[in-house]
Amino acid sequence: MSLVNLSHVCSHLQNASLARLGLTSIPLSKLHLGLAIHLQKQGFLATVNLGGPSPPAKLLPPSESAFTTAALKSPSVLEEVEKVTQENRATRRLWLGMKYWDGEPVLRKMKMESKPTKRIWLNSLELGNIVRGRDAQFVRGMRGVGECLFVSTDQGIMEARECVERKIGGMVLCRVW
Repeated sequence: MSLVNLSHVCSHLQNASLARLGLTSIPLSKLHLGLAIHLQKQGFLATVNLGGPSPPAKLLPPSESAFTTAALKSPSVLEEVEKVTQENRATRRLWLGMKYWDGEPVLRKMKMESKPTKRIWLNSLELGNIVRGRDAQFVRGMRGVGECLFVSTDQGIMEARECVERKIGGMVLCRVW
């Protein structure tokens, strides 16, 4: 898992939403796909579509999207739409539809919590404190309305509240509000 690439994605999505872009793309990886699906599930993104270097001809609405949380567990999730070969592997992109409400971006800020040189691992009790608004280790508590914290666990990427419900911990990835 490359946190450097994830930090580039975080800054790209924040800049794309502040620039009022309707559609943007990020490189395809399992980590980026998992985060994009959870951002869509939490309401920060409108659509998530797999494509090549150019935007897909038809954007699928969220209800018809091929990507679900259960589909992430299958090993061939990246090969669902088109056969991935050695020649086209580097050109695969995730096309993300940005979401706006009353002219303002829904995704205003996206900040990395763990850094490549300082990874932050929290157990479920520490995540419970963060969800309740208290600080734990180097992570500030979730005090804002609509704020989400994404955690990489052994069961995939999850939102912090879901980790607390399932009583599992992991590495804190990023915070979105």
